[in-house]
Amino acid sequence: MVVMSGSVQELRPRPGDSEKITINLGYVDLGHVDLLVRDGFYANRTDFIRTAIRNQIDRHGEAARQSVARKSVELGLRHYGREELEAARDADRPLDIRVLGLATIASDVTPDLARAAIASVEVLGALRASPAVKAALADRIR
Repeated sequence: MVVMSGSVQELRPRPGDSEKITINLGYVDLGHVDLLVRDGFYANRTDFIRTAIRNQIDRHGEAARQSVARKSVELGLRHYGREELEAARDADRPLDIRVLGLATIASDVTPDLARAAIASVEVLGALRASPAVKAALADRIR
């Protein structure tokens, strides 16, 4: 585990700490994946796909790091609690949330507090918040 800044951490996903996605593959590409799995290069299709994604991320790593620095994006896991949002609201300094990874908003945050404390939300990855908070922020989520 590497602590990047504040309460942001970069972690390898564990079951439950990942987002499920669906992809469409052509039959020939899928056949190649299955062949590599059958021949023991990968444990299963998911192992192949994760490895391919990580290889591409590594390949473009420097460009991604420059983009993260340029756009002031927090990298990893970032949790926004009620106290932090109340402090932003009370100081009249709404937050611009920019996260590459997973951003979570605490379950005790009300839609009114979220609207008062959050100016904008841009998450490359996943945003976890109550449906009511997501609805309250819908016009601020990019």
